[in-house]
Amino acid sequence: MTYSFDEVIDRRGQNSYKWNVGEQELPMWVADMDFSTAPAIREVLERKVRHGVYGYMDIPDAWGEAYAGWWKTRHGFETKPEWYTFCTGVIPALSAAVRKLTTPGEKVLIQTPVYNHFYTSIRNNGRVVAENRLIYEDGTYHMDLADLEHQLQDPQVTLMFLCNPQNPGGKIWSREILRQVGEMCCRNHVVVVADEIHCDLTEPGLGYVPFASVSEECRRNSITCVAPTKTFNIAGIQTAAVMAADENLRHKMWRELNTSEVAEPNVFAIEAAIAAYTGGAQWLDDLREYLSQNKTYLREKLAQALPEIAVTKNEATYLMWLDCGRITKQTDELTAYIRESTGLYLSKGSQFGSGGERFIRWNVACPRATLVDGIGRFIQGVERFRKQDAESIRGK
Repeated sequence: MTYSFDEVIDRRGQNSYKWNVGEQELPMWVADMDFSTAPAIREVLERKVRHGVYGYMDIPDAWGEAYAGWWKTRHGFETKPEWYTFCTGVIPALSAAVRKLTTPGEKVLIQTPVYNHFYTSIRNNGRVVAENRLIYEDGTYHMDLADLEHQLQDPQVTLMFLCNPQNPGGKIWSREILRQVGEMCCRNHVVVVADEIHCDLTEPGLGYVPFASVSEECRRNSITCVAPTKTFNIAGIQTAAVMAADENLRHKMWRELNTSEVAEPNVFAIEAAIAAYTGGAQWLDDLREYLSQNKTYLREKLAQALPEIAVTKNEATYLMWLDCGRITKQTDELTAYIRESTGLYLSKGSQFGSGGERFIRWNVACPRATLVDGIGRFIQGVERFRKQDAESIRGK
């Protein structure tokens, strides 16, 4: 590999959301990598800082061209620069779509378990969550298409959030599955908002299928939310894009993003995105290889020490999804116990909604030494938890 990801960078004392924890705690929860970003991005930001003037920013043609160029060369999807609208983040874009494309009291369909902010974007805007629960089988997820069709036939369901690739399960949806989803949504007059923020973080050798690339129906009946932030670890810069091929949907989103005041870039947002998509390809290839090695390492160590915990098959993201059903049916207490007894901070599965209760989400985007530390703490915490549980049962 050209780039190394073994350096342990001390993030304490930096007002890091992830690392704002106790001195002896190890956070491996929120989707935030512990790696320095790509050199191409750092160089352009350092140059911007040295300039010394940080005024209002315009959005040049090069920004949309960078997005379109990346999706063409990286993902084989031909888009046009004018299809992209700047937004400060994917979450603001999701909320904007809810406000503009639905009315209060209507339903937005999600497929659970799923990224927890899907729930908040819907409920905080006065809409109702409709759930199409994914089927967990043989260590991976499948869509329940029959139930999906049933849910979409509800006239109160007017919008669907699609997580592609899926978070937290790490599933890459196939072209055929996406085609069927697109047909169902068109048939039932439901617009699709595809959150594809993890699309670049696939396993080496695997690609993802952009929802809008699948068919003309998918293209004209969808909005896609994308960003370089997860891929290149620049979430704090707040730079993203909403992509819509359909002119009517694009205008509606442009109007709402501006109304919500989330369409104006900060001084670093534009240059960072352009640098990522024009100079970050090799860094990303090396990152994906390193992440894959971390996933394999975690899987092997847990198989040896805790074979009753099943690690879900992971095709994308750096988030591992652990099935702890043979230890507990509800991981709230388990994750709390592990954090209290070892300092390891992981995400409880219940926060991702129906079907996530017995799972734990683990962020492995960190140097190997950090991962080794985390695994040691996890094994210790689980063993203590089981011992405590066994003693409790014997005492009854």
